[in-house]
Amino acid sequence: MAQRAEAILDRLAGLHPRLIDLTLDRLRALLEKLGHPERRLPPVLHVAGTNGKGSTCAFLRAIGEAAGLRVHVYTSPHLVHVNERVRLAGKLVGNAALEDALEEAERANAGAAITVFEVLTAAAFLLFARTPADLCVLEVGLGGRGDATNVIDRPAACAIASISLDHREMLGDTIAAIAAEKAGIIKPGVPVATGAQTPEALSVIAARADAWGARLLARGRDWSITPEGAGFRFADAQGGIALPQLGLPGLHQADNAGLAIAALRASGLAIGDAAIATGVARADWPARLQRLSGRLAAMLPPGFELWLDGGHNPGAGLALAQHLAGWTDRPTHLIVGMKRSKDAAGFLRPLLPFAATLWAVAEPRQHEAEPVEDIIAASAGKARPGPTVREALGALAVGGAPGRVLICGSLYLAGEVLKLDDPMAISPSVP
Repeated sequence: MAQRAEAILDRLAGLHPRLIDLTLDRLRALLEKLGHPERRLPPVLHVAGTNGKGSTCAFLRAIGEAAGLRVHVYTSPHLVHVNERVRLAGKLVGNAALEDALEEAERANAGAAITVFEVLTAAAFLLFARTPADLCVLEVGLGGRGDATNVIDRPAACAIASISLDHREMLGDTIAAIAAEKAGIIKPGVPVATGAQTPEALSVIAARADAWGARLLARGRDWSITPEGAGFRFADAQGGIALPQLGLPGLHQADNAGLAIAALRASGLAIGDAAIATGVARADWPARLQRLSGRLAAMLPPGFELWLDGGHNPGAGLALAQHLAGWTDRPTHLIVGMKRSKDAAGFLRPLLPFAATLWAVAEPRQHEAEPVEDIIAASAGKARPGPTVREALGALAVGGAPGRVLICGSLYLAGEVLKLDDPMAISPSVP
């Protein structure tokens, strides 16, 4: 990231005592000063959820681009460069454009209390409003009801990916409470699609949709996606589509691909079946069961594979365990580093039966890293100290049968791993 952007974000961080403060009032005031760029966007698809919302956005972008559309995308968090959060008509925003937009938002804000994420969101809207495009995909940062992205009054459609327990200190201690926050993105008369949900979560979403007169498209009732041959078959009231293998690995990604298709079809955007099939096959998203092939992978002997996933909550642990159940041809070794506020025991519990070895790590620059000894305790003593990724890989490289190594537990850890493996893996495509 360029030095000017770092300086801007450092200044902004001092304007509000809390990094996250879920309310729309501050951003609405800033957007009014900026001339309401959020009202000048192309059709918006708004995506919330606990697990899978980033992957759903990746499928939406890939399908849109396969159809020849220019697609804006706003996602969070970034892994290596802040530019990753903003795609302008298909390209990562360049340093100069992002810095200019941030400075414009900072000047308009004039020192008022505001969070960094709110100013980043305002800057993204400025960039989106000034760059021609056909579609805008917005990922909720946290929750939904009070998230900065929820200032969009009337998206073309909403999508809510799988909901599980996470961010309980801000969203609530139950699935119902968290679902209520996520369902806060539902707007009057705007269709909303949902991925696989527990009955408790779906009940809350359905009640919100009914109250707002929003057509609900639920998986298993209004749409389906099932394995067929080497790929999948999607079906809804508009008909069926044969899909190839997905660009994002993992059985759980079928739910996210199906959610993206359901939301797109509900939006009324004219996208053909061929573009949908091509898009789901092309989708890519860093740190979602990503195969690494750089410097870290080179530390392992022949016959080893190195994978990276940013999953970090109990729901993600279950999804990863489902995938690991298919890795039966060689042993699986887990390297786990987590954020302090996460449920390490809940994340690890479904993974433990599949781990030949388990290593607890904390990288020196990893944001709010859980201490290695706490991860070991959460694993009921099964984990051993890395204590860093490089040291864990070095230990695995000494003897033993070829295996697969999965690094997981934190998106912040994933960012550090990408820097170590290939510093150029994620970088802005323009100056």
